[in-house]
Amino acid sequence: MAGHSQFKNIMHRKGKQDGIRSKMFSKLAREITVAAKTGLPDPTMNAALRLAVQNAKAQSMPKDNIDRAIKKASGADAETYDSIRYEGYGPGGTAVIVEALTDNRNRTASSVRSIFSKAGGALGETGSVSFSFDHVGEITYKASVGDADKVMEAAIEAGAEDVVSDEDGHTIYCGFEDINEVSKALEAVLGEAETVKAIWKPQNTIEVDEEKARSLMKLIDTLEDDDDVQNVYSNFEVSDEVMAKLSI
Repeated sequence: MAGHSQFKNIMHRKGKQDGIRSKMFSKLAREITVAAKTGLPDPTMNAALRLAVQNAKAQSMPKDNIDRAIKKASGADAETYDSIRYEGYGPGGTAVIVEALTDNRNRTASSVRSIFSKAGGALGETGSVSFSFDHVGEITYKASVGDADKVMEAAIEAGAEDVVSDEDGHTIYCGFEDINEVSKALEAVLGEAETVKAIWKPQNTIEVDEEKARSLMKLIDTLEDDDDVQNVYSNFEVSDEVMAKLSI
């Protein structure tokens, strides 16, 4: 299992904490506001906004919060956020990609650089590690929508590239430019997806031991705790034995 999904599972358990949920809602609201400013403030007419709202709902974000975030985009005092990608190296030579939405590039760059440095990593130039990842669409469904064969058949018909099914659910991958088309086709057969988003999927993973995995996850945890950071991706992989120790 790739580091991205393993870490996501751990963060899901930690996500029960109110403080983390509040921070998550704040980041989701920022994504909604930015998406609303790219077109009409109507999810049915704005594909980016529709995806942002859908993902916010999947995280049980209250409707009032979602509506406020959309309205904020049309306000005269609406902040302007820049989308920035940082790339660097974590413990064990692992690659890390950080996506941020910020209203102050200098503040965010300084913060991200400091976090990498304190974790024994290093921030690199743009393009220094992203060549070893694929920028793809990721569409997730709960296991209850059907068995692996049903989802695989729907994914093939929709034009998806890959499907991973397990007891936790189904993850469908497609080309970045095909996200809206594939997700719409899947929705017609399987219903509304749990999440639909663009991710950085590692082409290959690097297995790390418990010590490096602990350091890496602390690095990712600290990055995700930064208000400006939206998403963090890495290409690390750990054994089930190490994963069990880290999950305690």
